[in-house]
Amino acid sequence: MHRSGTAMAWNVFKFCTALRGLGSIMILLVLGVVGVTYYAVVLTNYGPAALSPQGGFDSFAALTILLLFHFLLAMLLWSYFSVVFTDPGSVPPNWRPASDEERGESDPLNNNLEFDNNSNPRFRFCRKCNQPKPSRCHHCSVCGRCVLKMDHHCVWVVNCVGALNYKYFLLFLLYTFLETTLVTFVLMPHFIAFFSDEEIPGTPGTLATTFLAFVLNLAFALSVMGFLIMHISLVAGNTTTIEAYEKKTSGKWRYDLGRKKNFEQVFGMDKRYWFIPGYSEEDLRRMPELKGLEYPSKPDFDSQ
Repeated sequence: MHRSGTAMAWNVFKFCTALRGLGSIMILLVLGVVGVTYYAVVLTNYGPAALSPQGGFDSFAALTILLLFHFLLAMLLWSYFSVVFTDPGSVPPNWRPASDEERGESDPLNNNLEFDNNSNPRFRFCRKCNQPKPSRCHHCSVCGRCVLKMDHHCVWVVNCVGALNYKYFLLFLLYTFLETTLVTFVLMPHFIAFFSDEEIPGTPGTLATTFLAFVLNLAFALSVMGFLIMHISLVAGNTTTIEAYEKKTSGKWRYDLGRKKNFEQVFGMDKRYWFIPGYSEEDLRRMPELKGLEYPSKPDFDSQ
């Protein structure tokens, strides 16, 4: 039963290989949704309202919506392209587990051990890449290489999500949810007006674009909300999507250091950089886990 379950899980991940040919089409699709939304919110509805010569509260409200819309859109695109163009992390050439040559013991910080069915320890090794691999590293069949702290291969960003771009991916989810939720609420009155008997101003093209933008943003807001909640729970437990399945067969998780430290291993310790796709030089210097090769574990696991 255990083996069949494992095979089914990995078949799901291998399904991504069928989507390899999509490539940059997914990026164009994302930009297309952004373009439709921008046209509906800025050019069709709230841009003219903000520039209305009558002024008043309606113009102020429209201007406020536009400022918030553009801020979230800028953060969304910044985070998105940071995920797309940032390497998720690969195993350095000729990498070997850190060890104490005199005693022949592995460095407890690396924890580069796995256990077979007889609970015998052994170093992790990738048969496809024919090289040792660090702890929490997995082979991606789409990229054809091992990825540090791999979470999954995301077709929406045409890239693997791993140690070096996982934070950017989470910020992309966060700002996408906030942006699509904002658009859903501001376009809802226009959407409701479609089903009223009142005459709606605008051309058939602008009305169709507003209708489409509302439906798209509502669908994305609901789907991304579920995905965001799932990844928040993963960060709280210091695990990845792949590891969440793997640790179902085990008890305690060795890398769960508490919610605060788990959060810092993804977002860093510098609060100024928590909500932007980047890290401070101080965090990169004092936190080796941000580079994806070394991860501290619970002291009781190290002693065992």
